[in-house]
Amino acid sequence: MTTEAPAEARGRTRRSRGDSRRGDSVFFNLSRGSGVLLLVIMAAIAGFLAYRSALALSKNQGNFLTTFEWTPDAVTPVFGIAVLTFGTLVSALIAMLIAVPVSVGIALFISHYAPRRIAQPFAYLVDLLAAVPSIVYGLWGVLFLVPHMDGLTSWMDQYLGWTYIFDQSSKGVPARNLFTVGILLAIMVLPIITAVTREVFRQVPRMHEEAALALGATRWEMIRTSVLPFGRPGIISASMLGLGRALGETIAVATVLSTNNKLSLHLLDPGGGTFAQNIALKFNEAQPFGRDALMASGLVLFVITLLVNGAARMIIARRKEYSGAAA
Repeated sequence: MTTEAPAEARGRTRRSRGDSRRGDSVFFNLSRGSGVLLLVIMAAIAGFLAYRSALALSKNQGNFLTTFEWTPDAVTPVFGIAVLTFGTLVSALIAMLIAVPVSVGIALFISHYAPRRIAQPFAYLVDLLAAVPSIVYGLWGVLFLVPHMDGLTSWMDQYLGWTYIFDQSSKGVPARNLFTVGILLAIMVLPIITAVTREVFRQVPRMHEEAALALGATRWEMIRTSVLPFGRPGIISASMLGLGRALGETIAVATVLSTNNKLSLHLLDPGGGTFAQNIALKFNEAQPFGRDALMASGLVLFVITLLVNGAARMIIARRKEYSGAAA
């Protein structure tokens, strides 16, 4: 019996190892298949958009990149993305300039400054804001934010009008402009950036923080030398998530922005447009050729999103020494 028991134990060990190896193999194949499926889906989307875009661009009588007008269903179809590109990039840039610093500050407050009894409810509130539907933000923006922007826009026109971009040429009109849209988008993306950044800051090795404090660093010096370098890739990734929503936001922008085909560097004047907002407003009323034109603008937004995410990956790859995997 003494010789059979170890033999049975060895048999069970071999069987368990065999099951484990089969499980690893199945999981590996499923993971690889999921990755390949994702690439196939993205390629299918890009191919569909490229095909429909080619149909539209072949009959376009204007320059697609520089034309301000958008009349693809006219007898002479003329359409371009100059106004849409400018509006999309400018509103997203304003949103990120406002949201990223505020989000990092809130994340630091929750993870390193606030007492636990305050940090927990505050974190739940931030997560709850991320789940608010876009239409709610849009209604809040048009009913509350726009009327209360008059004082701020007047102040900026008076004291910052010399910068030209804050020179308000249309005075006394509701602030349904790209600047207001940028502020609204900043409020919308702030919970997403904050939630991701907060979790990254919580992953900072405790030994790094304690070592900095033991060497005589203040709390801010510890954060500057230990927390922020470690969390920089996470901050970049969170910002890209927020930027993706800002670039593709539809309903809230369509509710707040007063659209036209005029490209103006006066950000406080009404007007402008974005890719997503233009597609949402004109898709139902567009004819088949007009929908192909909208697909062409959607392809440009698709390419912009890929370029932004690719740039973010390159930035993170250059700073691998600060990633969590390297800690």
